Amino acid sequence: METTRELSVGQIVKSKAGRDRDRIFIVLQIIDDQYVLIADGDLRKVDKPKKKKVKHLMKYNVISEEIKRKIEQNEKVTNLHIRKELEKLGAY
Repeated sequence: METTRELSVGQIVKSKAGRDRDRIFIVLQIIDDQYVLIADGDLRKVDKPKKKKVKHLMKYNVISEEIKRKIEQNEKVTNLHIRKELEKLGAY
């Protein structure tokens, strides 16, 4: 995966590189064609998301519709929401 065209907000991803290798995250924002902001509600909180290169992420074909809807409607997304969605989708 080289560009953000394959990703969307709310997408579940797994880190392939760095200190957070093998951790599961949710895409919160797409910055440009190489970078996204990700959070897991635990190590990386919503108020301080990780800026990550797309090439260091592995995409799952799962999108959290609840998180996507909240972000698109400018509703507050909390760390608890992120953790619960990841648990529900089997990431924890």
